[in-house]
Amino acid sequence: MSMAIVLPLGASVAGPVGTANAAFDPSGFDFWVDSEMGPIKSRVFRAANGNTNRVVYALDGMRARDDLNGWEIETNVARALTAANINVVMPVGGQSSFYLDWNAPSTFFGTDGSSSGSAGSSAVGSSAAGNDVAGKRNTYKWETFLTQHLPRELKNRLGFRSTRNGVFGLSMGGSAALALAGYYPQQFSFAGSYSGFLNTSAPGMREALRVAMISAGGFNIDSMAPPWGPQWLRMDPFVFAPQLRDNNTRLWISSGSAVPGQGDVSSALGIVQAVPLEALALANTRAFEVRMATIGARNAHYDYPATGVHNWKNWEDQVNRMIPDLSANIG
Repeated sequence: MSMAIVLPLGASVAGPVGTANAAFDPSGFDFWVDSEMGPIKSRVFRAANGNTNRVVYALDGMRARDDLNGWEIETNVARALTAANINVVMPVGGQSSFYLDWNAPSTFFGTDGSSSGSAGSSAVGSSAAGNDVAGKRNTYKWETFLTQHLPRELKNRLGFRSTRNGVFGLSMGGSAALALAGYYPQQFSFAGSYSGFLNTSAPGMREALRVAMISAGGFNIDSMAPPWGPQWLRMDPFVFAPQLRDNNTRLWISSGSAVPGQGDVSSALGIVQAVPLEALALANTRAFEVRMATIGARNAHYDYPATGVHNWKNWEDQVNRMIPDLSANIG
């Protein structure tokens, strides 16, 4: 995809379209864990039958907030998953982090980048808060948190199994879910990506994500992974696809068609943003599918609805479609 197409998307690539209406779910509870980033909250929802063997992590998008995970704010997936006897863990926070271990706190020429704004993000701890923002006052260490601190405490305090878990996410969280499964196969036997950016080294993607991270909280991509360095390649699902094949990780990969469907049209601005975002995600997802086919991988299910743009309605639909496959491949 050319730079001419990708760069105008940068300001909106940052995350899901639409204004969040916080919807606290009383069936969940706060689960705090100390980490290198300080205390981190997750929201935990227990399986209906009380089992501790079946666990899935739900990762947020680029505009992740510090009060609740977007999956709780915008959807009812926790209820659907717990009804299927799956424990749900929703990490809270991580705006623009890609759930990676960063090299350093995010700065621009020695400043925190707070003047760049958050493009309307309602996140607690948005870029307007400057150095009070996680990832600016300290170094993001989300990969370590999700693979060491959090599973250890879930096991010690709740008895949750720390192997053969599932993980899924949207947009930023989609590529992160595949990375976690690719590099930690004992922990994650299943990974799902919805509208994920699965070919981040494609022409124009580095530049688009740089602009997107400035938009979503004022973060500097160079503090995470310099776009032409080995860490960038390590985070690209297109590059580490052979590991997903060799691990035989069960994958659920989906993207909408970028054609608005019933319920997608909430506002003209929403459609203007959501259509090109999903077109970009679709191009990335199709490229990843071709890559997996080329290397002989047969461990993925691909789902391409005839309609659907970059929004929570479509991602919630995908979770509901995915549940039987997830259920059969964890625990």
